[in-house]
Amino acid sequence: MALDRRMLLHFDWTVFTTTIALGSVGLLSVLSATWSGEHHAIDPLVVRQLIWIGVGVVLMTAAALFDYRALNSYAYAFYAVTLGLLILVAVAGQSTGGSRRWINLGFLKLEPSELAKLAVVLVVVHCLREEPPRGGWRAHQMLLPAVLVAIPVGLVLKQPDLGTALILLIITATLVFVGGLNWRTMAALIIGAVMAAPIGWHYLKPYQRERLVSFVNPQSDPLGAGYHIIQSEIAIGSGGAWGKGIFQGTQARLNFLPEQTTDFIFAVYAEEFGFAGSMLLLGLYAVLIARGTWIARHARDRFGSLLAVGVSGIIFWQVAINIGMATGMLPVVGITLPLVSYGGSSLIAMMAAAGVLISINMRRYLF
Repeated sequence: MALDRRMLLHFDWTVFTTTIALGSVGLLSVLSATWSGEHHAIDPLVVRQLIWIGVGVVLMTAAALFDYRALNSYAYAFYAVTLGLLILVAVAGQSTGGSRRWINLGFLKLEPSELAKLAVVLVVVHCLREEPPRGGWRAHQMLLPAVLVAIPVGLVLKQPDLGTALILLIITATLVFVGGLNWRTMAALIIGAVMAAPIGWHYLKPYQRERLVSFVNPQSDPLGAGYHIIQSEIAIGSGGAWGKGIFQGTQARLNFLPEQTTDFIFAVYAEEFGFAGSMLLLGLYAVLIARGTWIARHARDRFGSLLAVGVSGIIFWQVAINIGMATGMLPVVGITLPLVSYGGSSLIAMMAAAGVLISINMRRYLF
């Protein structure tokens, strides 16, 4: 019982409540994006999102009570299961909108690429859990992590899902940088990445190339590649300082805004709650990311520290890229807003990851 009281005493309520607050903002945004006003009917998407939040809270609590250090032993097992699911998607996955990303379980369309983010973080952290040699990790010591990351990246690109593939690469780069990569090796990798960019461009789908270029001048193709950005900018700009009010956003209500419950949920929210509401949302993300960074700095061991960096990095990079897409500052690559966009796999995975952050912080007091 003493252990239970101490765990409750040091439970990280900041991470817990901020995560639930973001999920609640997401639920409200999905409700608004799907609200028709006719007979006050609630869209089934809202009901499913509410159920997933409930499941996510349970998993977040369970993950918080679970000793995160045991994850080190399960890193390869979780990675292998995730790879198996990605392969299953390629063979028998459900195809929607030209992409094959989901496994239909009936009660949930499982998106293994969301699990791949956590699997990559876990397996890379497992590889970097020991202190780096003097001078930092060198290229030959990074071969195993590189191969482990390259396989899921290749499978995700095959779906195709450029956004998730980029997140996997960026998160890996973040972990390797924080984990102590040798500076010369880092410079060589950056140069290599720049030189390989033209090759990667060659293998992109035509629509992906158009999206990457269109953000520079979306007006050049307002009904094609630039349509998403233009409509999103209109929605955000029309929100003004205080917004139009809940259920009053015209861009979503009249279906001008594409992917309004997923990739462009921020535009729906910004139109109805304005600049003030957007700052509140960004403030919640800032609290969660800052807390995750603080947990990383104060973790008892290197494994926990890097794990906290990985989880915080997933949230930071997805928020930065998604809002960059919605505001026209970055090309549209199909990345959802964590804990806010509609989607069971993403929501549940992120809430479980938040539970891992809580576990890392609690156990610096308990052991």
